[in-house]
Amino acid sequence: MSVWEDVVGQEPAIETLQRAVSNSAAMTHAWLFTGPPGSGRSVAARAFAAALQCPRGGCGECRECRTALDGSHADVDVIATEGLSISVRQARDLAALAARRPSVGAWRVIIVEDADRLTEQAANALLKAIEEPTERTVWVLCAPSTEDVIITIRSRSRHVQLRTPPVEAVAALLTRRDGIDPAMAAYAARAAQSHIGLARRLARDEGARIRRHDTLKLATKITGVGQAVLAATDLAALAGEETTASSTERDAAERTRLLELLGADPSARTQPPHIRSQLNALEKEQKARATRFGRDVIDRALVDLLSLYRDALVRHAGAPVALVNEDVSELVDRLARAMSPEQLLAAMDAIGTARERIDANVPPLLALEAMMISLRLPR
Repeated sequence: MSVWEDVVGQEPAIETLQRAVSNSAAMTHAWLFTGPPGSGRSVAARAFAAALQCPRGGCGECRECRTALDGSHADVDVIATEGLSISVRQARDLAALAARRPSVGAWRVIIVEDADRLTEQAANALLKAIEEPTERTVWVLCAPSTEDVIITIRSRSRHVQLRTPPVEAVAALLTRRDGIDPAMAAYAARAAQSHIGLARRLARDEGARIRRHDTLKLATKITGVGQAVLAATDLAALAGEETTASSTERDAAERTRLLELLGADPSARTQPPHIRSQLNALEKEQKARATRFGRDVIDRALVDLLSLYRDALVRHAGAPVALVNEDVSELVDRLARAMSPEQLLAAMDAIGTARERIDANVPPLLALEAMMISLRLPR
């Protein structure tokens, strides 16, 4: 057993990190892990933290390894924002945390899972702590690419690039780690395009599989402006339903827990002013989390839609390349018959533009409507 067991398809990166663990000359105080969504950036970061704390360099069995991996180690702090950005206040708290020496472990390891969500002001607040770290403190920043992190931070960090793991490796992981049937694991890994987290969700959640199938079917129904607007509304509604289902129970539990911590009565019709201010702050955080989650749901749906047009293009080219959507090959064939290669490429560009617009805070429904109009099937 090893801490690197779940870091699949990343042999070059693992070799670099193992060398840093075993050789102080190869070690540095700040690391930047980049890779496409689903490549396992945070998994690799936790494994690296565990290997640094482990007396045997990452055995995966000792208390140091287990606690670092499950997030309970006193000297391994994992920061993952559920909002749209990491604020200056949060960054200052991180800088103060980095000034403390490790209490029980060999290193204090601070993992920032969403370094791309640092605002410019927040990144500047961290800069001095990263430039002049306390002895035995290690920063591990995770982001999709180096361009997503401001240059002053990335220039002071050692870069480790992860790649999209092979479908077979992701399927094998789901079978070994999660006990998923091999056939279902293979389908989920392929449909998720090797995104490990999404593959696990597809394999275990029938509702997610149904929503994905409904999203793919939209592509063959858009024949006019009216259908395009309806398709955009349907896609936004699907995202809204998933967001509500995910957040309602959790938000209520968080509110009850906060009231209990403050010694307030959860059943009271009104609360004192100081309690109301705490509740307002919680509701603001929950709203930001729901907004991000909704955008992530829409983005996943757009990636699924993009894969269908990609498969239709593969059909046109007759390339000996496996389809992402083999389970709905009839939809792929229908799209390939209806659209030329040039039209398919234009559709893929329209989907990419919609993703960029939503990421830039354009209201999702507006971006989806503009995209769906561009996806109309030719007469």
